[in-house]
Amino acid sequence: MSTLYLSFTSAFALSSLGLAFHRTHLVSALLCLESMMLSMYVALSMWPIQTQTPSAMILPILMLAFSACEAGTGLALLVASTRTHGSDHLHNFNLLQC
Repeated sequence: MSTLYLSFTSAFALSSLGLAFHRTHLVSALLCLESMMLSMYVALSMWPIQTQTPSAMILPILMLAFSACEAGTGLALLVASTRTHGSDHLHNFNLLQC
């Protein structure tokens, strides 16, 4: 296993572990999701260079667009939930209430 592959895999695994263990605040969950997207973006940026496939060069740009949409949606949900509930604690959110 190459060092580059090991670093991307470990960054993604640590981000998913952070998402699993830091579930008290919505901000920490969003930061863990963003670090997962960043590790996937860097891996997708290096993959066409290693395999020398120019047709796969569009994948990092699409990934960056999707991660920007995800970040914007997450921040909008954070602002809306903070305004309605008064905090960003995840245990205050109940999907059964209207």
